[in-house]
Amino acid sequence: MESFSRNFNVLILVVLLSSTGIIAQNSPEHDAILSVERIWDRAAHNAFTSSIHFNGKLYCAFREGNGHVSDINGSIRVISSEDGQNWSSVALISELGIDLRDPQLSVTPDNRIMLNIGGSKYTGGKLEGMRPKVSFSDNQGASFSDPKNVRLDERIKTKKDWLWRATWHKGKVYAGVYQPTKEKSVQLVVSEDGINYDYITTFAVAYGNETTLRFRSNDEMVAIVRRGNNNNGAIGFSDPPYENWKWNALDKKLGGPDVLLLETGTILCATREYNLGSESKTILINVDPEGATTKLLTLPSGGDCSYPGLVLRDSTLFVSYYSSHEEKTAIYLARIAMANAMFENGNGQ
Repeated sequence: MESFSRNFNVLILVVLLSSTGIIAQNSPEHDAILSVERIWDRAAHNAFTSSIHFNGKLYCAFREGNGHVSDINGSIRVISSEDGQNWSSVALISELGIDLRDPQLSVTPDNRIMLNIGGSKYTGGKLEGMRPKVSFSDNQGASFSDPKNVRLDERIKTKKDWLWRATWHKGKVYAGVYQPTKEKSVQLVVSEDGINYDYITTFAVAYGNETTLRFRSNDEMVAIVRRGNNNNGAIGFSDPPYENWKWNALDKKLGGPDVLLLETGTILCATREYNLGSESKTILINVDPEGATTKLLTLPSGGDCSYPGLVLRDSTLFVSYYSSHEEKTAIYLARIAMANAMFENGNGQ
């Protein structure tokens, strides 16, 4: 009887300690996040990142400006690093009278960096026009050309066009062009040179805007679409020639999503989490093809944040993003251990 009583008391103690957090499993963040460092904060507002690995270096591009939205010129900064800790500036791209924003990096078939940029023109604080632009690096990634205007198919061209993330696949580059003047506003386009784009189809997604395209090994295209008007995001699938799509609604709103398709079949998405009644966060989620999402982990972030870039090297995931949870809006880089089982089966918080 004394043994039973002693064991029962120990059990009660364990329950009490667990409920107070003294004995508890490590959080997903504790197990997976190796480091988070602020890598750039020289402008008043540093935001909207994209990242790639090129010629043995990490590259990160983002916008430098005075605020999230402004009629004062925004410029695009490109920085690089060999180790993810020590960064140097490669280029600062600006255009008189144009607010450059949302830079997106990709690597061309002839081994150059392609930098897509949105160009906004404001008059008296009012948005008058949006035109996509593109810049190319040399083969060493050491310098970038002056941005030039992207040429869109005349069948879809408007005065407010935003080519929001170009993705190369088998010698061609595909992108979704966001057109805010239309309800079904994302036009799928394709190009062989990254400058001249032909129209493929219009996504059957109401109020779509920021779109990330990725490809499976069987050439299937996967699209993750942010939607406006307080709608949740959408996920779509299509086989070549990418004219017919199957769409499912997500159970979560998105903000500036970037996507990786892992060999395990996991659709990994980094995006903004919109928290009702509290500040936004930057998170990693698993996306089910039917639209269900599972939050895997939350990165140190808050307020005006997100627009991540994802680079997977060996067993480490590098996530660039911006956040204003410290004293100013700055650029951060997180290193995440991909060996963690939650990335294999989508189990998270």
